[in-house]
Amino acid sequence: MSALHQPFQADHFRIARLQPRAEDYHDMQSAEVAAWLQANPQFFEDYADLVAEIFIPHPHGGRAIPLAERQILTLREKNKLIESKLAELLQFGEENDQIGDKIQRLTVALLQARDLAGVLGTLSYHLQESFRVPHVAVRLWGGEADETLSEFSPVSDDVRVLAQSLGTPYCGPYVTDEALAWLGEAAPHLKSFAQVALKTEGAPFGLLILASEDAQRFYPEMGTLYLARIGELISAALARCLD
Repeated sequence: MSALHQPFQADHFRIARLQPRAEDYHDMQSAEVAAWLQANPQFFEDYADLVAEIFIPHPHGGRAIPLAERQILTLREKNKLIESKLAELLQFGEENDQIGDKIQRLTVALLQARDLAGVLGTLSYHLQESFRVPHVAVRLWGGEADETLSEFSPVSDDVRVLAQSLGTPYCGPYVTDEALAWLGEAAPHLKSFAQVALKTEGAPFGLLILASEDAQRFYPEMGTLYLARIGELISAALARCLD
């Protein structure tokens, strides 16, 4: 039978396509080799014995190991990373649950407070005892001032402008000298602050300052969702007593 009339044999064509010449390998760059292997996965089935004989350096040094063993190590490392991420998410979930419980207790206590002094006392107690904020200060303006309460001490226009500008709570190492003075003898030792505007219908009527000696307690990159919610709760409770 002539060559033109021989039966078609797919294996001949497949092997010829998947087996580059040795000189082609020599000229290929690493990226080209990787791309070729990805485009021709059948190579690993056709040359399974060859793949089993390939040894590569151990990722942590020392002896060479088979390619298959290296792949197992890679999968183990990926599993460890996934487990670490999962543990981190679970920890965040537990912390959020704890914060949610604290906010719920604060909400109930604020609802039970019968007057302005009761609201301010409840606020200070829960922030310091439940949320472990070591230093808390509040200043209020507008409405009928109670001169017997330090929270109604006069504030400058700068403080009022600051409260107006706070669309979201501020966290970080800075606070005005005036606000720092509200924190008393501890002021020189404080390194991080949270500033929360107290507002009703969008208009500020007070400023809440939280402070700590720990520079990482209130930092610029931290989330402020719960601080904003606490600010809304406190604003509503105080506004009810100031009307």
